[in-house]
Amino acid sequence: MKTPYWLTKMDVLQKLQTPCYVVDEAKLIKNLELLKYVQEESGCHILLAQKCFSMFRLYPLMGKYLAGTTASGIFEAKLGYEEMGKENHVFAPAFKKEDMAELVKICDHIIFNSFRQFELHKDVCKAAGVSVGIRVNPECSTQEGEHAIYDPCAYGSRLGVTLANFPEELPAEIEGLHFHTLCEQNADDLITTFKAFETKFGKYFDKLKWINLGGGHHITREDYQVQDLIDLVKYIRSTYKVEVYLEPGEAVALNAGYLVTEVLDIVHNGLDILILDASAACHMPDVLEMPYRPPLRNGYLPEEKPYTYRLSSMTCLAGDVVGEYSFEKPVEIGDKLIFEDMAIYSMVKNNTFNGMPLPDIVLLKQDGTTELVRRFGYNDFKGRLS
Repeated sequence: MKTPYWLTKMDVLQKLQTPCYVVDEAKLIKNLELLKYVQEESGCHILLAQKCFSMFRLYPLMGKYLAGTTASGIFEAKLGYEEMGKENHVFAPAFKKEDMAELVKICDHIIFNSFRQFELHKDVCKAAGVSVGIRVNPECSTQEGEHAIYDPCAYGSRLGVTLANFPEELPAEIEGLHFHTLCEQNADDLITTFKAFETKFGKYFDKLKWINLGGGHHITREDYQVQDLIDLVKYIRSTYKVEVYLEPGEAVALNAGYLVTEVLDIVHNGLDILILDASAACHMPDVLEMPYRPPLRNGYLPEEKPYTYRLSSMTCLAGDVVGEYSFEKPVEIGDKLIFEDMAIYSMVKNNTFNGMPLPDIVLLKQDGTTELVRRFGYNDFKGRLS
């Protein structure tokens, strides 16, 4: 009888040197196939948002499914240009002149956050033949306080131009409008946002070549309303005769990665506390920032199973705690624990606080073999300092 895929995978992951990020090629391809389907059915262009997942070892693979990349600054734009080499978009709240001189050579779409920034850089963009857009704030919040730190429609947001700050006539050089207001949301929230966007900015649509619906679309989540998304894109394209762009980051690598860690010690202070060689603060910052409780293989809610532990780190930060989990059997020193959904916002946000080593980056291939993509050492820590 063939060994179940997950058991084979568990065996492989248990043997890896820790801490390490592992990207599951089979799961990544499953996501990419769905995103390609959405492109083909709707006619949209789907771009990888590199701010979420920038494992460029996989850019050639992702480039077989996606239209290109989108960047949040000069370094990401260079990475997308060099490693995927397809459509290359960039947005930032502001651009330096020296960066713009390089961006116009490697990007085909540049999105500005204000008309002042547009005026500052429009001549160099026009000379290079770059398609220029403006990010708008539709002032339509759909996050209900769940992710306020990530809500570009919140009061006082610096992201996007509100209708009150739009000119009566759109400058001729502007070919697109862009909004990004979602965070891990479904198509119903996108539809709500688009209706507000259409109502407020629709008078400009006949002058546009493209509309960018931004990111935050959890397209590859099991309950995502895929057909509703496809229908919305078809409506936009047929009604306004524009190209439509989507910029998901999480949807590309959702549930396609792991962080493998080892239990180094167990201490007791009111409850049992596991000391891991992985850190929330260093290796999965969203746990503290968002906050976020990562799924743990064979881990459950506190008290749901007989043995409950607090999972913590070997850093000196008192609050470096992943959370409390329960297990069916006691955890022992030397055990390997596997956090799931760790491809997104992990490698791109990690750090070496306390001199913590960065985790290895490993690719778990479809055939069950592994490739050590990158191992970091002392020089990577020292090289960030002076």
